[in-house]
Amino acid sequence: MAEATSISVSRTIDAPAKDIFDVLSNPERHREFDGSGQIVSDDRTNRIQAVGDVFTMNMNAPHMGGDYKTENHVTGFGQDKILAWQTAPAGQEPAGWEWVWELDSTGPDSTDVALTYDWSKVDAATAKKVSFPLIPREALEESLKMLAGAVSGA
Repeated sequence: MAEATSISVSRTIDAPAKDIFDVLSNPERHREFDGSGQIVSDDRTNRIQAVGDVFTMNMNAPHMGGDYKTENHVTGFGQDKILAWQTAPAGQEPAGWEWVWELDSTGPDSTDVALTYDWSKVDAATAKKVSFPLIPREALEESLKMLAGAVSGA
């Protein structure tokens, strides 16, 4: 059996896709839906507007020795449809793992949201050093739950 190289979770959120995308594209709000608990804050970053944008986050995680920064390189952008980025420690190029948020409007106040954590593009050397997945499925499911709360204002 092939080894898994991604985790995907989904849920329906009772909100228009545009409202969900508004939260996702604003790095200032990413801590509100971080099911891993690693985001401390954004680092004075502008709203995500296009592929090629880079946003910086202040993070904290034991596997990184505590506090650190990430630079997140936007790899997918479709207004109210998709937002994706590859993450790297600040000052480094992304090593291939990617976060992909996909929105599928199912009505005026209902959107199917899928979150995929994909490490299929990680090179062999990095894969030997890093034990993927670093973030478990439960944290991704928690992210969707938290996103629903952030969008509704709960």
